[in-house]
Parts: sequence; structure tokens; C-alpha cells
Amino acid sequence: MHPWLPIFLEAMQAEQDAAINTLNAYARDLKDFVAFLERKKQTPEQANRADIENYLIEQEAIGLAKSTRARRLSSIRQLYRFAFTEGWRDDDPAAQIRGPKRGRHLPNTLSEADVVILLEKARTFGKNPLDKLRNTCLMEILYATGLRVTELVSLPVAATRGDPRMILVRGKGGRERMVPLSHPAREALAEWLFVRDANLKEKHTESTFLFPSRGKKEHVTRESFFLFIKDLALFSGLDPKGISPHTLRHAFATHLLANGADLLSIQMLLGHADVSTTEIYTHVLEERLKELVLTKHPLA
Repeated sequence: MHPWLPIFLEAMQAEQDAAINTLNAYARDLKDFVAFLERKKQTPEQANRADIENYLIEQEAIGLAKSTRARRLSSIRQLYRFAFTEGWRDDDPAAQIRGPKRGRHLPNTLSEADVVILLEKARTFGKNPLDKLRNTCLMEILYATGLRVTELVSLPVAATRGDPRMILVRGKGGRERMVPLSHPAREALAEWLFVRDANLKEKHTESTFLFPSRGKKEHVTRESFFLFIKDLALFSGLDPKGISPHTLRHAFATHLLANGADLLSIQMLLGHADVSTTEIYTHVLEERLKELVLTKHPLA
């Protein structure tokens, strides 16, 4: 790893409270850029604007998506901005580079009927009664709150004690928000807490997480929950290809909007820093309205 990178990543974590996943993404992007420079007999200390633009051209040539190229340029910009601030360079070669505009991608979502099927099947999906209650609780909380997968699997148990109507969630950038729990989610949570506590007591162990595990992270991982969603979709008779934890988050937002919720409320619930991120859901509804008119209108 180039000497700049660990210092830069440490600063991102300290100053912006960047999440581990964000830091890993920065590291991957910047390692790829440094490897490109090394092939050209260059270093980050010597690289100029043309070198960075050539890197982006190569990324486009090998077929990387606009969103990936835009993200990599963003990582490079932040690295050189930091290098300039720290006095490692006298200039910022990435400051004036314009990256590819990210296309507006309509997120995959699920119908309300499909979500109901997943929630019902989760109650009977698992190796044992403990797994089934945990799976039910995971799914009910996910659809009731629209949490990001990392926020969900790493929920502290202390935030869920006492039959709460709302729970405090710590999201991206350390931002905190309150999210309400539906009645089914509160019921599933109460049932899971009872058997969770009894199971841990029987094993003479403790955990600070709502969904503990024996792994290094001490809670259910993002990867294992992703695979669980795929398996649950198959078990439910649905196509797992377009179903993921993030699909349930999209479904949460889309169904709220379809039933009259306003964008600012949805923005707060999802933990979006900017309402423009939330506006993508209006486009999902627009596509549905177009399809409705084209297929259901008597004169279509």
C-alpha cells in the first residue's frame, strides 16, 4: 500500500466518522489507481491531471459502469485534496476534472403482496425454533423501518429493550435517527428477545447485539443476511435474482410514498443526508403510473 493511503484512511475515519464499508471502498479504489500509476512508471506524488484523466479513460475502456468511475474519481479527488491540505503536494491535480454523470438508476422493489409472502414464510424458515424467531424479527424490523443492512444486523440490544415504539439508529457518518416500529415488528421483537436472552443465559454468555453470532463481528454479518434473503426468496417461491436486503429497504420507501407519505418524512426515516437521494422513489412511482395508463386506460 502506498504510504499516503493508511494516513488518508485514518483521517477519513477520524474526521468524517466513515463506516468500515466506506473505508474499504476508498482503499479498493485508490489501490487500483496507484497500481495504474505504477504500470505507467508514475507515483501519486508525481501524477498530474493528464495521468488521472488517462486512468478514467482506461476505466471506461474496460467497461466499468459510470457509477463506478464516478466513485473512483471521487476517491481520487478526496485523496489529492487531503494531500494538498497536508502539504504533500503544492497543487491539486484532480480538482478541475469532471467525472461521468451518474445515470439515475431505478431501484428494484417488491409489491406489497410479495413482501407479505416473505414475512409470512420467514416465520417457518429456519433450522430450529430459535432461527425461525430470529428470522421473523429480522424481516419484520427491516420492512417496518427500512434500515440499511449494516444498521439492522448491528443493532444494539439496549436500543430495543422495554417494548419501544421507536428505536434509535446510528447510521452513515455517525448520524442518529429515530425510526418507529410497527405492531407486528414489536411483537416479533418481544418474542425474539425472550428466547434470545434465555438462549444466552443457558450458554452462560452475553452479547451487546440484538442478533448475536459466534463470528468475529459478534453479530449476524451483512453477507450472511444477504444469503438468508436469497434463500428465503426461494423458499417463498419468488425469484431471488432481484431480491436483497436493499430491495426491502426500497420497498419500504416506495410503499410509504404510494400510500401518501411525503418525501421529507421518508428522507428522515431512511437516514438520507440529502432529499435528492430520496427523490428516486418518485421516479419509481412515475414508471408505475405510466404502465397503469398504458395498460389499463380504456383508450390506451
